[in-house]
Amino acid sequence: MKKVLCFGELLLRLPPAHGGVWLKDNQMPVFIGGAELNVATALSVWGLPVKYFTALPDNIISKDIIAYLEEKKIDTSAIQLSGERIGLYYLQQGADMKSAENVFDRKNSSFATQKTGIVNWDEVLDDVSWFHFSAIAPAVSETAAALCAEGLAAAHKKGITISVDLNHRKLLWQYGKKAAEVMTALAKYCTVIMGNVWSANSLLEIPVDDNIHKKGQQLDYLLQATNTAKNIFEKFPNCKWVANTFRFDGNNDKIEYYAALNTVGEQSVSPLFKTESIVERVGSGDCFMAGLIYGIIQQHTLKNIISLAAGSAFCKLQEVGDATNNSIQHIQKIVNRFTND
Repeated sequence: MKKVLCFGELLLRLPPAHGGVWLKDNQMPVFIGGAELNVATALSVWGLPVKYFTALPDNIISKDIIAYLEEKKIDTSAIQLSGERIGLYYLQQGADMKSAENVFDRKNSSFATQKTGIVNWDEVLDDVSWFHFSAIAPAVSETAAALCAEGLAAAHKKGITISVDLNHRKLLWQYGKKAAEVMTALAKYCTVIMGNVWSANSLLEIPVDDNIHKKGQQLDYLLQATNTAKNIFEKFPNCKWVANTFRFDGNNDKIEYYAALNTVGEQSVSPLFKTESIVERVGSGDCFMAGLIYGIIQQHTLKNIISLAAGSAFCKLQEVGDATNNSIQHIQKIVNRFTND
């Protein structure tokens, strides 16, 4: 079986304890992640062969990171050793990635400064059947966006399946180009597009009903998902699968979560997952993306693909850290429980 290549920036996440306790205790945990690495980690846990592309400085910290990834059975041969620093971000445990409290420290990182015309894409893609990236990668810098475009063009030329997660990080798009301008040019290569109806609107200029929240019923959201998918299929003819997630956060960490998967002629919907407590929000969407890739590669039914993807994301809410360690068997058990409720 050929590999899934995940392309993006590796990040170290530092979660400072509330109230400055981390300063008093002189300690702070470190989690290794990044949207695409989280996908790669999940797929590796689930037994699929994966390769990871990023750029890291050539130093002892990078060597420790590469050894750590190899222990997780992630092929690191595509990692580029260049530049001067690893990207960091600070986010308190339990906070959402879109939170205003999220502090990025990744300017001029190795990934952000990796130039085009250097990577041997024929070699990188030789054993690859799937190329995955997220909207975070081209948001990092104009240079990173150009590198992403170069890699996608090479993958498309080889007939490789391409997927994108429409992660929208407003804090990152700071280099003078509109997010939609960049992402529309990249999405034309994609076979699988995942996100939600609002990120599709922001990043791909796909229409969304401004009154959708006033309607507020699941049927209304699912109709919007179908309309969003229809517009994506028309705008990006290479696309065959569109997934939209819906997560509603209430008081005291009460969450309702479900998702829809559309092909040109069909929509399938996951069970409705509910919880009143969560451990960590980080990486939930990445776990959904991994479940989507896994289900499609394993040629599951449309219903099973979307149920597994949504169940993977839901289960990740109960784990500390950026990437999942949940087995497919555990996730399927949770899916079955909510399917039968």
